[in-house]
Amino acid sequence: MPTAPSHAIAALALGAGFYRPDVPRHLWATGAVCAMLPDADVIGFRFGIHYGDLLGHRGLTHSLAFAVLLATVTVVVAYRRGAGGLGPIGTWSFLALATASHGFLDGFTDGGLGIAFFSPFDPTRYFFPWRPIAVAPIGIAGLFRPAMARVVASELTWVWGPSALVLGLVAARRLAANAEHTDA
Repeated sequence: MPTAPSHAIAALALGAGFYRPDVPRHLWATGAVCAMLPDADVIGFRFGIHYGDLLGHRGLTHSLAFAVLLATVTVVVAYRRGAGGLGPIGTWSFLALATASHGFLDGFTDGGLGIAFFSPFDPTRYFFPWRPIAVAPIGIAGLFRPAMARVVASELTWVWGPSALVLGLVAARRLAANAEHTDA
């Protein structure tokens, strides 16, 4: 799995496609939390839930069904009317994609048992054929191991770099549109 900050950065990059000037910042923060939340499943280890179980790591919480459910609950509870210039469907779409991005990023890692994208309907775990992202260790202690240097370098290359590129391109497009609008 990539680290939590990398999941949040990927969600913010996705948010660039949903940006409207009047969308409140808390929606972007909510999307970042939704993108990190699937890894809360690691708490199951403390309760005897095994990695490969339905509720195990990279199981149900990493599925597309979970992304749909989490986005639906979040919109019903907090964004019933949408968020600023982004209506309820746009808000839901952003939150669902932000949550689903977690499993997709994990599917590009080089470790673990794979992702149960179609859980609870199909427990099969999948990886993508190309897996360039170094898997991060589970738990706080793992963050201080020498192998974290490889994880950080990998995430900077395959998550942060592309996310910064997307954000930069969107910002440049907006600046150009504003300049064009000002000149007119």
